[in-house]
Amino acid sequence: MKKLKLILVLILGLSFEIQAQELDVNLQLRPRFEYRNGFKSLLDEGQKGTSQISQRSRLNFNFNQENLIVKLTLQNTRTWGDVPTTTQSDKNGVAVFEAWAQYNFNEKWSARMGRQVLSYDNQRILGELDWAQQGQSHDALIFSYHTEKQKLDFGGAYNSTSENLVQTPYTVPNNYKTMQYAWYHNQFTGDLGASLLFLNTGYEYPAVPANPTQDLKVDYKQTFGTYVTYKKNKLDTNFWLYGQTGKSTDLKVSAWNAAANVNYSVTDSFKAGLGYEFLSGKDTNDGSTVIKSFNPLFGTNHGFNGYMDYFYVGNYTNSVGLQDVFIKLNYNVNKWQFALIPHVFLTAADVVTPLEKMDSYLGTEIDATFGYNFKKDITITGGYSQMFGSKTMEYVKGGYAGHTNNWAWLMISVNPRIFTYKK
Repeated sequence: MKKLKLILVLILGLSFEIQAQELDVNLQLRPRFEYRNGFKSLLDEGQKGTSQISQRSRLNFNFNQENLIVKLTLQNTRTWGDVPTTTQSDKNGVAVFEAWAQYNFNEKWSARMGRQVLSYDNQRILGELDWAQQGQSHDALIFSYHTEKQKLDFGGAYNSTSENLVQTPYTVPNNYKTMQYAWYHNQFTGDLGASLLFLNTGYEYPAVPANPTQDLKVDYKQTFGTYVTYKKNKLDTNFWLYGQTGKSTDLKVSAWNAAANVNYSVTDSFKAGLGYEFLSGKDTNDGSTVIKSFNPLFGTNHGFNGYMDYFYVGNYTNSVGLQDVFIKLNYNVNKWQFALIPHVFLTAADVVTPLEKMDSYLGTEIDATFGYNFKKDITITGGYSQMFGSKTMEYVKGGYAGHTNNWAWLMISVNPRIFTYKK
C-alpha cells in the first residue's frame, strides 16, 4: 500500500511541473457473483455446484503531453474472503496490468513499448479478455501507421523469467518465448472493411527431456488470416478465416478456423442474427502426430461458443474441434439491454470409441443476459445459461449430462473519473 501511495504522489507531483499536458485518473470497481453448477464442464454425478464473488479493482492513469502518451493501470483481483479480515497482506497484491509509453513521430507513425493490451478486429485471435477479472496484456514493442482508412501495426516480444546470467528455461505456463505479428486493416468504403493478420509465436521446450536446462529449442507456430465486415443500412455481417501451420514441441501443425455472422436490425430496438463457426479438430482414432486442432491463442474466447466456457477458455485444446451454430437476439429499450443466444454444438472431427463411432452432437446451450445503465458511472449486468449435454459431450469432456448443468451471474461495474488535469 505504501508503494502505491508513493507512485500516486510521484505521478501527481510531476504532472504539475510539466507544461502543455493532460492527466486523467479513473477508477474501476467490479465485483461479480457467480453460481457455477456445471460451468466449463459437466458436473460428475453426485457433485454439487458452488458460488463465489470475485472482484477487480483498477486504477488508471492516462497522461498526454505533446507527442508523448503514457498509461499506467494498477489492479488487484480477489475472491471475497480469500484472506482473513485481519490479514496483514493481500493474497494477490497490486499488479501492473498496463504500463506503456507511446511516442507519435507524426500524424501517421507512432511507437509504443511496455505492458499493453493487444486487441484487434473481433478479438478472436488477439483480445483484451476483459471478462476475466485479471484481463490479458503483453510485454511488447509495437510500431503503428494509421491513416483515416488504413491501419498497420507490427511488432513483437521476447520473454524471460528473470534477469538471468546463463541460459535458463522459460517456464511461464502457456506463454510464448518470442512473438512477432503484423496486422493491416483497410476500410475500403463506409460499408466494407477487411483486415489481414500474421502472428508468429515461438514456444521454448527442452530438446532432450533428460537435460531440460541446457538443450533448449524454440518451435514457431504461425497463425494467419483475414477478417471482413460489411455494414449497410440494417444489415451487419462479418466473416473470418484463419489457418495455423508451423511446429509445436517438434510436432507439425495444420489447423484452421472459419466463421460467418449475419445480423439484421428489425427495428431500432430489436436485432436478430444467425452465425456459424468451425474450428478444426482431430479424429480420436487418428494416429498421426500432426496437430490438427485449431487454437485461438490469445482471443477473448469467453465471447465465443457460449458463455459457459466449455470450449477454448483455458481448455479444449488438442481436441476434436467444434462446430457452433447459433442465433442471437438483442433488444434494447431505454437503459436496458437484453440478449438471448441459443447454441447448438457439434464436433468438427470424428469421435470414435472402441465400440462405436459416436454422434457429432455435443449439446445445446442457451444464454440469456441483461444490462442496465443504473447511473452515469454505474452499470449492472447479469445472465443465466444452461447446458443440455449429450453422451458425446460426456465422452469428450467428462461429467454427467443427466445432471442439471447451469450457471448464473450478476456484476456491478463502478467507473468514476476521480481526477482530471489539463494545462
